[in-house]
Amino acid sequence: MTTIVLKVEVPIACFRQSRSREYIETYPVPPPSTMYGMLLSLVGEENRSKHCGVKLAMALLSEPEKSVTLRTFHRFKKSNIDASENVKPDFQELLTDVKLAVWINAGIDRARPTLPERLEQAFVNPASVNRFGGLCLGESRDLVNVVKVLSEKDKIEFLKWLVKDEDGSLVLPYWVDHVGSKGTRCLRYLLQQSAHQQPPELAWTTIQKD
Repeated sequence: MTTIVLKVEVPIACFRQSRSREYIETYPVPPPSTMYGMLLSLVGEENRSKHCGVKLAMALLSEPEKSVTLRTFHRFKKSNIDASENVKPDFQELLTDVKLAVWINAGIDRARPTLPERLEQAFVNPASVNRFGGLCLGESRDLVNVVKVLSEKDKIEFLKWLVKDEDGSLVLPYWVDHVGSKGTRCLRYLLQQSAHQQPPELAWTTIQKD
């Protein structure tokens, strides 16, 4: 198998914008890097580089509702982990009832089996997957409620594709440098509603660190 399509539902999520500081804004969709991380977690893969070269395409299946909450954030400004300066309440945007579809294509994934093949095996034989922790999309508390395979027979009524566009308003990472920002790679995107059931060419993003 070279391509697999999954439906993903998350009750509450925040896809934190990289430049958010005091007011924690959310992207309207998960960045490709975030989705890739969730897929690796699904198959129990800890090496982020394992499936570099795989291609992803995403589309919203509905318009999630946005709300704002006040929550406690920990920012370590003092070496003493219990210092009061490390704890501060801030506003955070949340998305409710996130539903999306993701197409995963092997692309130039040189691993054997490829990521689409491992995902297929995970659904055919869940006992073959060795993983730990809850399956999240976004922050660690943003647990995935539904993840299932979509077949060609499944008719999707609403599709809002994430497509690459040089003038797009969304700057999303497809690879994140967790040590610093130097190695983070981003592209510009926009959301485009379409009746096409298959990803347009500009919807595909290749996951790569170089």
